[in-house]
Amino acid sequence: MAFKHLSSEERHYIEIELKNGISQNKIAEKLGRSQSSLSRELARNKGLRGYRHQQAHRMARQRHQEKNKAVKLTEDIKRQITNYIRLDWSPEQVAGRLQKDGEIKLHHETIYQFIANDKRNEGTLYKHLRHQKKTYRKRYGSAHNRTGIPNQVGIEERPAVANNRERVGDWEADTIIGKNHKGAIATLDERKTKLRLAVPLPGKKAKAVKQAMIDALMPLKKFVKTITYDNGKEFVQHEEVAKALKCDSYFAAPYHSWERGQNENANGLLRQYFPKSMELNNVTEKEVIKAVDKLNSRPRKCLGYRTPYEVFKELTGVDAREVMGYAFIT
Repeated sequence: MAFKHLSSEERHYIEIELKNGISQNKIAEKLGRSQSSLSRELARNKGLRGYRHQQAHRMARQRHQEKNKAVKLTEDIKRQITNYIRLDWSPEQVAGRLQKDGEIKLHHETIYQFIANDKRNEGTLYKHLRHQKKTYRKRYGSAHNRTGIPNQVGIEERPAVANNRERVGDWEADTIIGKNHKGAIATLDERKTKLRLAVPLPGKKAKAVKQAMIDALMPLKKFVKTITYDNGKEFVQHEEVAKALKCDSYFAAPYHSWERGQNENANGLLRQYFPKSMELNNVTEKEVIKAVDKLNSRPRKCLGYRTPYEVFKELTGVDAREVMGYAFIT
């Protein structure tokens, strides 16, 4: 007869009977289990405060899961995990993609443990994990410093089709600033497909930001309907951007970063490659393109573990990687 694991109810019964002073033999007999099975249960799953059924059930399940993990990680799967992590994918992205591709169903914690074991063996996979640090949010001083942007239209007037991500073509814009305010990177994110564009700048002067945005979006002009900005003075020439791209401009409320949450989150991801401690005035276009290309090549949970490149092409028929020239530079 095959061994059957103890249920939570059986463990609860064991706890009660032990507290009542019933012997292990009698408890095993009542459960229809062997005395050795009960002894093994108590030896494996007893805590510092004695045998408690919830703790025992949790310990048994964890041990069972870890045993399964060891079996699941074949050499081929390990190679695939290693390759994806070296592309700077997160363990959750790796697990989701492996399942989507029909390879294997893994919990992302399994992959974290694989990386931890690699580190113990002097491996370097851990260096590709993103650090979960609070991202920098630039401030613009008092209210009178924010009134110099002409003809602002508030985000509350943005059409529902853009708010609900019902089409391709609604973008969010911002800049990230280098250490000591040296250099900047203009960033753009398409809301539905999560496609990201970015351009290095010598600083955040409005004229340079305007031209960088036009140059970045012009190859995809057909898919630019709206751009939602934060209240940085570098976006004072938004009307010229709108005229060149034939799109509408909207502005989030001051200090309401969550109204451009996608762009804020993506800026945090880009900081993995260009941290706050780094001056950005000497960053090259090729360096930025390589970093952005990695972000657009990562599977995203919100996209069903497809990549932004894949979703953009599915919805538009356009290979953004080729159109933007990324394929030739990377």
